[in-house]
Amino acid sequence: MGKKYIDSAKLVDTAKLYDSAEALDLVCQTAKAKFDETVELHVRLGVDSRHADQQVRGAVVLPNGTGKTVRTMVFCKADKAEAAKAAGADYVGEADYVEKIMKENWFEFDVVIATPDMMGVIGRLGRVLGPKGLMPNPKAGTVTPDVARAVTEAKAGKIEYRLDRNNIIHCPIGKASFGKDKLAENFDAIMGAIIKAKPAAAKGQYIKSCVVASTMGPGVKVNSAKLG
Repeated sequence: MGKKYIDSAKLVDTAKLYDSAEALDLVCQTAKAKFDETVELHVRLGVDSRHADQQVRGAVVLPNGTGKTVRTMVFCKADKAEAAKAAGADYVGEADYVEKIMKENWFEFDVVIATPDMMGVIGRLGRVLGPKGLMPNPKAGTVTPDVARAVTEAKAGKIEYRLDRNNIIHCPIGKASFGKDKLAENFDAIMGAIIKAKPAAAKGQYIKSCVVASTMGPGVKVNSAKLG
């Protein structure tokens, strides 16, 4: 561990469960890297992701964005292309971009959006986009006839959340430079969405644990009992 991390870790009581506002204030204090660190949320849920009826997945637009410039790739027919470009899409196309991704291993984008009629065309990208978490999905709002709206939301700071194999959701909620108040607004938005997405099949305690941390800083535990 580096000196900065050790100094930062001294500020955090590892045995304490902090209120979310206090936790985010600590994360800002412990983000001491020379770059603007990303603040991430890690939530362990009391569900079993191996069961289809206990999946937790969705998307939410963060009130203050993510602090990151989002590059969008839109797959749509020509009649929707102009609307996508007008909304700020970085790349718009059909089979031509499928070939570019397959042959050139090209991934100069952060979000992929597609109209429903294009899913047959980009289906074969599943094995390359899937592992990167980039495959369009109706639940995340990235398979939609309204590609212009999807582009606007992605640019505004829409993030997707989903369980990993350990039943944990990992997602960015902004940059350390946002300060505790803006981070708290983003935190409340994503936690509200996760709580609302609780599967009917989930039994017992839903939110097992919650930790916030900056890219290079120590994790700060949030009192999940107060989150719902």
